[in-house]
Amino acid sequence: MWGICMSFELTIEPLGYSCAIEEDQTLLDAALRNGIYIPHACGHGLCGTCKVKVVEGDVDFGEASPFALMDFEREEGVALACCAKPLSDVVIEAEIDEDPDARAIPLRDLTASIERIEDLTPTIKGVWLRLSEPLPFQAGQYVQIGVPGIEGTRAFSIANAPQEVEATGLLELNIRLVPGGAMTTWFHENAKVGDTLKLTGPHGRFFVRRSANKPVLFLAGGSGLSSPRSMIHDLLATGWPHPITLVYGQRNRAELYYDEEFRTLAQTHVQFSYVPCLSDEPETSNWQGERGLVHEVAKKVFNGQFSGMQAYLCGPPLMIDACITTLMQGRLFEADIFFEKFISAADAQQVRSPLFRKI
Repeated sequence: MWGICMSFELTIEPLGYSCAIEEDQTLLDAALRNGIYIPHACGHGLCGTCKVKVVEGDVDFGEASPFALMDFEREEGVALACCAKPLSDVVIEAEIDEDPDARAIPLRDLTASIERIEDLTPTIKGVWLRLSEPLPFQAGQYVQIGVPGIEGTRAFSIANAPQEVEATGLLELNIRLVPGGAMTTWFHENAKVGDTLKLTGPHGRFFVRRSANKPVLFLAGGSGLSSPRSMIHDLLATGWPHPITLVYGQRNRAELYYDEEFRTLAQTHVQFSYVPCLSDEPETSNWQGERGLVHEVAKKVFNGQFSGMQAYLCGPPLMIDACITTLMQGRLFEADIFFEKFISAADAQQVRSPLFRKI
């Protein structure tokens, strides 16, 4: 009997949904692979976002950080879904928000081969992956990538629209070189056409809430353009009738990528407006566009008034924080502000504002 993995039943309340779960599988993984989204962020027991209540049965709590899961919480049957594994049939209660715009897409494992690599800027590469099988996803979601010789996986947003991925079988990633980052360094210095990668997806709840029927504002910085690009192409391809604005910031013109593409989209789609801005472009250059940080330029473009729209933020944490402050000062509040931070171990130890709970 050695080596045989036992299977249990996982029931997720308040949905009343039951599915099989292996003894070496986390509660979160089992839920996601059955199309059930449990709120989560770091995936490594560091941030506490995926807390669930074990109502019936027993679990192995795993390597949950004592900062993310206190001893008294364990005693009360609280577990982190990303770490906890079943020891019997289990019933859990999770904070699952009903979202009419969310598609129930099961998480899946794929292999992919690199078909093309292109320099988009001096620090950002475009990488096109040929998928082993179709990957349904919502524009704005991301995948986790694993490469040979590097421990663990890393999250990368999908940069092209679902329609393009379905038509071509190619999934595009925009990968910025992070100093000291093993995975991004591999893509920039060692990756070559034909290399095979491991991929899981789709992940995330960063997608347009179409049911709100409001104008959409995208605020992006750096390689954070990936998700908004996918979302904008998806909106335009499906006939979105409301105004769409992209305010995109980079340090200088050399780092500004897909600029001509967005200028063309703005000329051919009356509902789309594109506002590129540079924060560190030499004053002596012939740049005729906006100068400054993304939140400053957005405030200027909309005269400091953001009520009546939805905002989607993607970029460095400092940019996101500054944009949230500017949007809220302009009468746009949490219900209409969406963003997704990829949480590192360092980020997970930071205290988030109690005034803003979304991740």
